Amino acid sequence: MKLPLSKYVWFDGKYVLTEKAQVPITTHAIHYGTSIFEGIRAYWNGKNLHVFRLDEHVKRFRRSGQFYNISLNFSDKEITDAITGICKKNKLKKSCYIRPFYFVGDYGINLHVTEKAPTNVAIFTFPFGDLFNKNGISAGIVSWRKFSDISTPPQAKMGGNYLNSIIATQEAKRNGFDEAILLDHNGNVSEAPGENIFIVREGQIATPSLASAALEGITRDAIIKIAKDLDIEIVERDITRSELAISDEIFLTGTAAEITPIIALDGKKMSNGKPGDITKKMMDEYTDIVMNKNEDYSHWLTAVY
Repeated sequence: MKLPLSKYVWFDGKYVLTEKAQVPITTHAIHYGTSIFEGIRAYWNGKNLHVFRLDEHVKRFRRSGQFYNISLNFSDKEITDAITGICKKNKLKKSCYIRPFYFVGDYGINLHVTEKAPTNVAIFTFPFGDLFNKNGISAGIVSWRKFSDISTPPQAKMGGNYLNSIIATQEAKRNGFDEAILLDHNGNVSEAPGENIFIVREGQIATPSLASAALEGITRDAIIKIAKDLDIEIVERDITRSELAISDEIFLTGTAAEITPIIALDGKKMSNGKPGDITKKMMDEYTDIVMNKNEDYSHWLTAVY
């Protein structure tokens, strides 16, 4: 998928034309996946562009690299200013996706990465709408398992980690599904390739705990907080594969996916083949929040202009 990239990107502290942001073929991250990234959304509501939960994204951005002693050689404020700045520089006045990332640069083939390894930082953005059909998608449980803390930190948003997501997605697509669902090493539900998963049973929302190797998603956290504020019972716990099949509703959450209903699982219709009532409630609440129509959550938004 060719992205409609903005004219300018932020690269190592400067705004440069997209075609000028280049790296050598000896870049360590190309060979070994030593890159850290975030996916961030900004929403245009007709009056201003608001970045959703910017501070939380920047904190996780730095924390991910710390798992591997990879240095982010800019302050949180510099990164925050660069993220809003790249939107201003490109005069964006439509909802968009923002991708900041940093990576080990020209470091040869040395596997001993330390804080002294050279790193580069880049941020680009592009207009973005819905990732999935908001009327609902199909999903299938794949044979590949989600990697766990036994092998590599699942809470680090590392480029290399997403090879697991790619192979799971490939299997799901071959089987005719829109998205994959991965189980953890114990056989319980973990997450989708790029999204957290929630189920609804008898009015209660449940989501796998972090012990399932699910990412501590920022949208996941938002849904937990919103549900509690709405007095909807929500729990983090183990969810078995079989429990998915008897759930009243299933939905995915993520920066790109926002809130996406699953209306068919492994070829079987869920919630009569349409988004369930609680899922729709969460979708409506989330939309109001990101569009700055709910003052109770305005602290989650950072105005660009």
